[in-house]
Amino acid sequence: MNRRFLILSTTAALMLSACSSKFKSYNGPQVTRVIVFKGQRKMHLMHKGKALRSYDIDLGFAPYEHKFEEGDGRTPEGEYIIDRRNPNSSFHLSLGIDYPNAQDIAKARAAGVSPGGDIFIHGRPDRYAKAGPDWTAGCIAVSNKEMERIYAMVKNGTPISIYP
Repeated sequence: MNRRFLILSTTAALMLSACSSKFKSYNGPQVTRVIVFKGQRKMHLMHKGKALRSYDIDLGFAPYEHKFEEGDGRTPEGEYIIDRRNPNSSFHLSLGIDYPNAQDIAKARAAGVSPGGDIFIHGRPDRYAKAGPDWTAGCIAVSNKEMERIYAMVKNGTPISIYP
């Protein structure tokens, strides 16, 4: 009887821990583009012109202009690619955006400044729960639960369009 109880309780614990994992699976249509509308504070995961999922987002603390230089708190605008994944992010999970592109670098160099970098789509850790909207240093943020789904759905190489 004790052995049976031990096996059942171990199995139940393993099943519960699997349910709570931040790594989800996704078997639906491929996300072919991510579209962000900064002014509307919306992000859409698209499949060939159709929105699969839409999310409310938080942005950089100076959200109304295109990112120009390191530390300006702005979220970039333009055409980029999701180029990396960080499963150990300080912001739950994160997907890297390949900012700065060649155009961003050229504009910053012409002005004698660094364009910055490390722009991500990421979660919202508890320490930022009361930060209000537009609290990031230029990234795009969603809830941790939403980020888990986005992380599963969006693959490296996916284009991302960020509009004003």
